[in-house]
Amino acid sequence: MRSRVQELAERIHLSFDEFVGEMRKRGCSEPTAIKIWNGAYEDFDEFNDNDMYLSNLRKAADVLKISTGMLLPK
Repeated sequence: MRSRVQELAERIHLSFDEFVGEMRKRGCSEPTAIKIWNGAYEDFDEFNDNDMYLSNLRKAADVLKISTGMLLPK
């Protein structure tokens, strides 16, 4: 099953390598970028408890040219 990030990246024809590269340019580590690509953040209910993920989701939203809210699980 694909993550929300993968679905959105597919819409703009952004590959895994391009996503990770763009995240690295924004100061995100490669392992963290891969976790975001795979949707590891989607398991959190309270993002107040994990501000690092929320900061990196903002970076991912910038890469994907969307608002951060589109990445948050419903």
